[in-house]
Amino acid sequence: MDPDLEKLIRLQRAETDLRRVEVELAEIPKVRSALEHRLAGDKAHLEAARAALEACQKSRRQHEAGLQDLEVKRSKYKGQLMEVKTNKEYTAVLHEIENVEREIRALEDQILLEMERAESLAAEVKQEEGRFKAAEEDGRAEARALEARARGLEGEASKLGGERDAIAATISADPLALFQRVARLRGAGVAEARDSMCQLCHVKLRLQMYVDLKKNEVIVQCPACSRILYYSPPVPVVSPEL
Repeated sequence: MDPDLEKLIRLQRAETDLRRVEVELAEIPKVRSALEHRLAGDKAHLEAARAALEACQKSRRQHEAGLQDLEVKRSKYKGQLMEVKTNKEYTAVLHEIENVEREIRALEDQILLEMERAESLAAEVKQEEGRFKAAEEDGRAEARALEARARGLEGEASKLGGERDAIAATISADPLALFQRVARLRGAGVAEARDSMCQLCHVKLRLQMYVDLKKNEVIVQCPACSRILYYSPPVPVVSPEL
């Protein structure tokens, strides 16, 4: 095999491996953002449950304050019963007391409802707190694994970049320039030829061209995509001994 062609094949493999690692590394911030978004959603559920409980408790306190005002008013009317002079005034005060007592009963019913609702909301808050705590723990574990993966990929990218540069430094100027020019245009500078076809652009090669490039003795470019072609002989299958 032509020495430069062999090196170009190795260079392409190093470039492909490096690109794969770089793509995976570029996904890390997206995964981290998705993790943060998920945790923010879990926290929002917890905060919403807490806000609902606080609103319920506030409503109950308001009703209790209103109940106290009504009880003061009822006591005031009952005191007036001792001061009225006529049956008409007595009846009017009794009517006011009845109205106040209806309002008191309505508020007492509302307070009971708020108490029941508060119990349910408190249970929901406790449940959401448990869920969020578990989500936080899982999130921290995922974040640690993600950071470890990022460090590993950064190390791998650095190693592959060094290998790529080391290989490139051993290739003759013209073949290297050709590889780089085609790679910029096509994403890959080298492609395998198999079954009389470029395996990347899938264009059928002329018979004589395919015969010549199978020798791997010279730099041959695909007539369609311009990638440098090489032929890899099939690995013979060894039959098991009977």
